[in-house]
Amino acid sequence: MILLKRYVLYFLLMFISACSSIPKNTADGCLIFSERYLWYKHAKKTELKWGTPIYLQLAIIKMESDFDWLAKPERYKLFKVIPYKRPSSSFGYSQAVKGTWKQYKEETGNKYALRSRFKDSVDFIGWYTNKTEKILKISKKDAFRQYIAYHEGWGAYKNYKNKQKVIGLAKRVEKQSKKYKKQLNDCKSSLTTKKYIIF
Repeated sequence: MILLKRYVLYFLLMFISACSSIPKNTADGCLIFSERYLWYKHAKKTELKWGTPIYLQLAIIKMESDFDWLAKPERYKLFKVIPYKRPSSSFGYSQAVKGTWKQYKEETGNKYALRSRFKDSVDFIGWYTNKTEKILKISKKDAFRQYIAYHEGWGAYKNYKNKQKVIGLAKRVEKQSKKYKKQLNDCKSSLTTKKYIIF
C-alpha cells in the first residue's frame, strides 16, 4: 500500500512538472505548442473571446516571463549584495501585478484565476489588450503600442516617449510577435488538426 502511494505521488509530481516546466524553445511558437498542445487550445480560446492574436499573447509572455510560471522581478539589493524587497508584485506568466489581477478577476468573474496558470494568464492578456483597445484606441494587431500600454499601464501610456528603455522592450515584442505570426502560419494545419489527449 505504501509502495502504491509512492508511485502515485511520483507520477503526480511528474505530471505537475511536465505541465509547469518551461518549453525547450520559447522563441518558436510551433515548438511551444507541440510540447503544450493544451496551451494552444487556451490561446485560441482567448483569441476567439477577446480578439487578441495568439502571436501577441505569446510575444507578451515571452518578454514578461519567458514562459516561467513562477517568474518574479529580481529583488533590489542593499549595498549591491543584500537581497531586499522586489520592485513590484508582478508574478507568473503574464507578470500581472496584484491590483490589476484583482480587477481582472472582478470584471470577468474568473474568481479562481491564478497568475501561475497559463490558461488564466492568456485570458488576462486578452482582457487587458481588449481594454487597451477600448481606452487608448490601439489595435490588438499593434504589438508595439499594445506592449507599451501593457508595461506602463493605461494612465501612464501617454508618457512613454520619454522612456527609451520601454521603447526598446516594445520593439523587441513587436519583432518577436512577427516571428511568432510567421511560425504559426507555417504550422497552422498541424495545430488545427483535432487531437485527443488521454490522461
